[in-house]
Amino acid sequence: MKIEYEPIGVIRSPFNRLEGMPIQPSGAVGVKGTVEIYQKYVDGLKDLNDFSHIILLYHFHQSRGFALQLTPFMDTQHRGLFATRAPRRPNPIGLSIVRLVCITGGRIAVENIDVLDKTPLLDVKPYVPAFDRPSGSRAGWLEHVQQNVSHLKSDSRFK
Repeated sequence: MKIEYEPIGVIRSPFNRLEGMPIQPSGAVGVKGTVEIYQKYVDGLKDLNDFSHIILLYHFHQSRGFALQLTPFMDTQHRGLFATRAPRRPNPIGLSIVRLVCITGGRIAVENIDVLDKTPLLDVKPYVPAFDRPSGSRAGWLEHVQQNVSHLKSDSRFK
């Protein structure tokens, strides 16, 4: 089975290099970016402006290859790939929840962006706390290190 996706736009951010980028949106507080939706998809933005946050699904276009076990940014131990948010994956799809500032035409102004400039956008979904923040959730091995995300930056390990 072959699965194909067509980008619906491009993500613009101040990050031109992988090294030194925030590794999650919570480490990119206040960083501004723009999501440029291609004209043929602009009508799909109707009613999105009423949401405070959106979920961006995108293609890690600079990612090459993957390892099923790796040392993630926030740890010194090898972990299973699927227990991490590492960008080098069998299907290099990224997810970020960002603050929606405003929509003007096909341009969505966002904050807390942690994405490389010119990243192909696959989809936009509204963030809905009742749907997306389940009660009783656990963060596995990240429970003890997740507070460090605000000051950690990416390096070349996933280039």
